[in-house]
Amino acid sequence: MKKSGYLLKLDEYRKTIRALEISKNVTDDKLEFHFESLKDWSVFYTFKEIKEWYKTVIDKKEMTVEEIPISECEKWIIGENDIYHESGEFFSIKGLRVKTNIREVKKGWDQPIIKQTGFDGGILGIIRKRFDGIPHYLLEAKSEPGNPNMVQISPTLQATFSNINTVHLGNVPRYLNFFQNSEKYGKIHYKTWLAEDGGRLYNKRNLNMLIELDESYNITLANDNFIWMSMYQIKECLRHDAWVANSIRSIIAYL
Repeated sequence: MKKSGYLLKLDEYRKTIRALEISKNVTDDKLEFHFESLKDWSVFYTFKEIKEWYKTVIDKKEMTVEEIPISECEKWIIGENDIYHESGEFFSIKGLRVKTNIREVKKGWDQPIIKQTGFDGGILGIIRKRFDGIPHYLLEAKSEPGNPNMVQISPTLQATFSNINTVHLGNVPRYLNFFQNSEKYGKIHYKTWLAEDGGRLYNKRNLNMLIELDESYNITLANDNFIWMSMYQIKECLRHDAWVANSIRSIIAYL
């Protein structure tokens, strides 16, 4: 099978870097992650088209958000010691008293903090797949009530275990099966537990994953909010204010 222009250039890049003798312990995969960030190799869209797609999703206004008193939140219970969901799932808000002499607040402080049900929060996963030999990443323009732009470019899968277990009585998160059975579907490039912001989240961590499907595998986009992007395009999105969710940043930081 004839190699694409991308793969030929990748071979040249690897040989050049290897010849410098500065990367003896660096894998071929790691060198490719660097290489694909240098140029936009996408076979689908220009970056201008990515910007238009993102604006289109925002303009659809799939979510509206209204601030209401906590006492009016349906199915949420304000207890003596915390605020929690009647199911006992999702998260609760608890109070903390912090004592320390090494921070900017002398002696410590009191604060509320969000505690995820269970130590493990959820799965943050990105699917990688090649088209004409070129890696692309399946991402979603996802609406969340706290997003500055309402919509942020997010991983293929971004779900807490409460959502994965359909405690909300809704649908199973899209593409979940690829991450629950990742060894069956393809190669695991990255799989590790990473901690979340400890200033507002109590003992929370998420399983971060990057898996690659075989190029011959046929995968269908769930809807128009999903898109295939090159790594170059993902990193270009980072140059725009509040476009990219921190869940993507935590995964590609390894690359």
